[in-house]
This record gives sequence, C-alpha cells and structure tokens, in this order.
Amino acid sequence: MEPVRALVIVDAANVVGSRPDGWWRDRKAATQRLRDRLAEVTHTGLSGELPDWATTPPVDVLLVAEGAARGIDSSDTVSVVDAPGTADDHIAELVARTSPHRPCLVVTSDRGLRARVVAAGGHTTGASTLH
Repeated sequence: MEPVRALVIVDAANVVGSRPDGWWRDRKAATQRLRDRLAEVTHTGLSGELPDWATTPPVDVLLVAEGAARGIDSSDTVSVVDAPGTADDHIAELVARTSPHRPCLVVTSDRGLRARVVAAGGHTTGASTLH
C-alpha cells in the first residue's frame, strides 16, 4: 500500500504579495509565475525546518487563487483552485476536510489564517519558505 501523500496548500495572494517584484501590476501573471515556480515542489518536497512528510517527496501542491488572480489553469504538477469567496475561508475549509485523512501544510504568512489552519488540524509555514 502506497503511503498517503502530503498536501501543500499555497495561499497565492499572500505568497505573491510577500515579494515586491511588481506583482500589483498584473496579479494573474504573478500568480502564474508562482505556479510555475512551485512545479518542482511536487518532486522535491519543501526545504526547511518542517515535518518530514513535507520535506519528503512526492507531495501534492494546491495553489489557491482569489480576486484578480482567478482563472489560472493548473499545470502538470500544481493544481490551481479559485476560492469562491476569500482564499482564507476556502483554505481553512480545505484543511478541515483534508487534515483528518492526510498531512496538510499551508504556506502563508497571514497570522489569522495560520491560527485557523492549526485549529483545523493542519500545519503552517511562512511565505519565505518558497523564496
């Protein structure tokens, strides 16, 4: 039986907004660039002081987009989902549904969302993990 793959959920707006690289001029393009940068995470896992299951590949990567960044296609390795409302609400709901069945790590530096994720049984790491 194959082990359960960890799920890494990325708060697109928070991670994109953590780097002053002109993302505000075209949020959708900035989110597409993030999606493309995340492609290797599926095969490498994340690095840093994280639980082993988050650093040991393979992992599944889910990028959650909101607002002007909605409508981006998934890639071969990164699934993209549009939050029906706020990304924070959608991510917290995803963690609550997912964490009982598989390890779940959310990449965000949003303190409020981090608290909600932990309360729902997930784990968090800051946006700097992806820089």
